[in-house]
Amino acid sequence: MRNSVSPAPSRPARPVTLSRLFGLTLGAAVVAVLAGCGKGGDKSEVTGKVTFGDKPVAGIVVFSGGGKEYQSPTDADGKYTIIDAPPGQYKVYIKAQEGPVGAAAPAMPKGGPEMAKDLTTTSAGVKPPPKYTTADNSGLVYDVKAGKQTYDIPLK
Repeated sequence: MRNSVSPAPSRPARPVTLSRLFGLTLGAAVVAVLAGCGKGGDKSEVTGKVTFGDKPVAGIVVFSGGGKEYQSPTDADGKYTIIDAPPGQYKVYIKAQEGPVGAAAPAMPKGGPEMAKDLTTTSAGVKPPPKYTTADNSGLVYDVKAGKQTYDIPLK
């Protein structure tokens, strides 16, 4: 004797109510956010090293584009990391770092604060040349893509 399976009785379709529609829409929105839908997946991480000659540069690396700026201070080795800049073309410049970074301040030179303003190095590296301290004058332009990439910035 064969076992036969009878189909389940069909249920009438549930009417679409406002509360059911809201629940479905909310559920779809939550799934989209959790799945990383949208521009969030297009973010980037740009790393590199800023040097002048063979010395690291002390400053703040700025990627400027699309009306926004993304910044990262350099460390004692001139390394920087820009996080979450959307893909696109950016003008890049380096703001001079005020004061020493990453180490104790150097001793005040003879002549007092006036002489200290003329120092071109800090404990973390050299100051960027004036040409590189504004987006319009630096001449540095980089294309940022989604994901991780490295752009070393040798200043001349």
